[in-house]
Amino acid sequence: FREFSRTSCLLRCCSLPLPQGGVRPRYEVRNWPLYVLFLLSAALGHEVFYITILPGVHWHLDPFLCRRLVNTWTLVMYVGQVLKDLLKLPQYGLPSTHAMAATAIAFTLLLSATSRIQFQFEVGLMVAVVLSSLVCLSRLYTGMHSLLDVLCGVWLSAGLMLLTYPYWEAFDRFQLTSPLSPPVLVALPLFLSYNYPQLDHYSPTRADTTTILGVAAGCSVGYWTNAQLGVTFEPPHGALPVALPPLTAGALAAGLARYLVGAAVLLATRWAVRAASLRALFAWYSVEPGDAPSAARRREIEVPSKFLTYSVVGLVNAVLVNRLFLLLGIL
Repeated sequence: FREFSRTSCLLRCCSLPLPQGGVRPRYEVRNWPLYVLFLLSAALGHEVFYITILPGVHWHLDPFLCRRLVNTWTLVMYVGQVLKDLLKLPQYGLPSTHAMAATAIAFTLLLSATSRIQFQFEVGLMVAVVLSSLVCLSRLYTGMHSLLDVLCGVWLSAGLMLLTYPYWEAFDRFQLTSPLSPPVLVALPLFLSYNYPQLDHYSPTRADTTTILGVAAGCSVGYWTNAQLGVTFEPPHGALPVALPPLTAGALAAGLARYLVGAAVLLATRWAVRAASLRALFAWYSVEPGDAPSAARRREIEVPSKFLTYSVVGLVNAVLVNRLFLLLGIL
């Protein structure tokens, strides 16, 4: 019912005939600029965006900002995913986690960057509103969510940010300086992953949530490690807020090189750890090769594999990638 409803809604919104007799529908795009705009906006809520753009903030702007984004993103996404599966409303669409993530990322970056980077707040506010609005509207345009789903996502994300904002600095100090930070910030996400609400059917939301929690755990350990080593790659406090560097040809080339090298390292890490973890878990649970696709969805295999894979991705991003940039002379 869930997939049928989403497909039907998507086809109606794009002015497409419903599939009959298993024939693939022909897509009729009547407004190409609008179609491309919302297609790209929808991509802002997918895994490829998270594994490239969020680390990009770390590589190009300030690791402090990336840390704040990951913390807030993890909180709002976990709450949103759990609410979806607890409420079990039609299409499992309330609240829209795309709307929640877009709101949280845009406005966390705005609020956190004011003390770190020199920019006009009004311009930053306009950019945050435009980006989050594009993602929200893309969910309506593609028919994936109703207006209520999107509004609930925005309001819930705003409420969580409002409640937690006074404690951002305290949590930052705990995350970077406390000896309890690594065990607590690994054990808690792992516990939440294993105790994700059980459904009477398989849902990818558990895997998605475990992915997010794994990234948060790995990043937390990585940032704590950097703080203990005394190399955080953050601007010195006496120089804050820093001015944005001019967009010269050399700066653009170095930025592009960092992006390509960093993304390649993270994607290679993801592939290697995922393959190794699945192979080890399949051997441990005596999974036959023909049963691998279905076995990969079992909680005792899916959760540790996803969690380990993305914990290592987060750890590599926080600790190793910037050091690699230094070796290559592109930082």
